[in-house]
Amino acid sequence: QVQLVESGGGLVQAGGSLRLSCAASGRTFSSYTMGWFRQAPGKEREFVAAINWRATNTYYADSVKGRFTISRDNVKNTVTLQMNSLNPEDTAVYSCAAGLTSVWSTSPHEYAYWGQGTQVTVPS
Repeated sequence: QVQLVESGGGLVQAGGSLRLSCAASGRTFSSYTMGWFRQAPGKEREFVAAINWRATNTYYADSVKGRFTISRDNVKNTVTLQMNSLNPEDTAVYSCAAGLTSVWSTSPHEYAYWGQGTQVTVPS
């Protein structure tokens, strides 16, 4: 079992940056693909980025490619999402997730464990 807790959300002006962190507990953290998803009001949850267990492969949604970077530290049991050049369309609740799945999977159903989410707001 894996427990996940996100932090680092907040309000940032367009063009700014935020760094989200996800702290995981559980001895098997390093076995899981880790993903970040987001959900804006009135919209479905959408895939943002994922990283495989060895951190050798990453995958990004087209909407964030080149602006966001996902990384992980299997010693500290953390996953980080560095978000640059933020725009109002990035406003959402961001959640990290763990799953025994491919890094290329974008479906939230492939992830078994979820954090509570952290709000990111970019005013227009």
